[in-house]
Amino acid sequence: MTTKQVSHPKTKLWMAAIKPPMYSVAIMPIWVGTAVAFAETRVFNLVVFSSFVAAAILILAWENISNDVFDSETGIDQNKHHSLVNLTGNKRLIFWLGNLSLVSGLLGIIAIATWQKDPTVIGIILLCCGLGYIYQGPPFRLGYQGLGEIICFFAFGPLAVTAAYYSQTQAWSMTSLAASVIVGIPTTLILFCSHFHQVKDDIAAGKRSPVVRLGTAKAAQLLYWFTGSIYPFTLLFVLFGIFPKWTLLSWLSLPYAVKLCRHVQQNHHLPEKVSNCKFIAVKMHFWSCLLFGLGFMV
Repeated sequence: MTTKQVSHPKTKLWMAAIKPPMYSVAIMPIWVGTAVAFAETRVFNLVVFSSFVAAAILILAWENISNDVFDSETGIDQNKHHSLVNLTGNKRLIFWLGNLSLVSGLLGIIAIATWQKDPTVIGIILLCCGLGYIYQGPPFRLGYQGLGEIICFFAFGPLAVTAAYYSQTQAWSMTSLAASVIVGIPTTLILFCSHFHQVKDDIAAGKRSPVVRLGTAKAAQLLYWFTGSIYPFTLLFVLFGIFPKWTLLSWLSLPYAVKLCRHVQQNHHLPEKVSNCKFIAVKMHFWSCLLFGLGFMV
């Protein structure tokens, strides 16, 4: 936690700041929503899909960048060597780079709406952006009240998946809404896991994350329940005929789920060892959502 910045190779710090693996969080809701649309309508618009993915990546980049800016104002990132603000020492520059990413992403969404002559997708994505702002942005900072996981679930689950489905079909679907739950839970777990190694910093900055509120031991137990819920939910929706049976391919990601829960259970109280758990959660999220969407495509 207090290691000198000079002891960290700059390249690793920049990679940690940019977080390339985390951008699957932006891609997977679009993938699943599009896959559900294809399963129901046999329609797949590659231009719309590609534009939506690019826009989603840019909007998530804005959220990550702006979070670094907002966190620098509360002091919670003083020990976070890979914060973009700490790396550059220029908060204003990072702030405007974030805004540029947001505007660029929204232009992609506006392009989709223009092609379709329908502003619905713009409205949904603006709502997602609003949730992204109140998560960390002043004066709301709802993430500091422990509400970040709830915001994350709705933004990357029901809203994002539904928007992706609508971008392909210009219609609504209960199946896409059900599928959004399967996407929303593992996405939320990534954020939940990111708190285990920074409990002391969170407490010092007044951030009452779920892990701070529960304590690391109880939070590790809760992780079992939420991680395990993804797979029975999928099976249940298959049995009810809402999902095709091929969506059970997502169960192939179960080893990552087991690895995640065991790792956190064993190391929840050891910040240096548990700090990588969010990357295990990212792998679980990626493979479960990729295979889940593939099930609809098949």
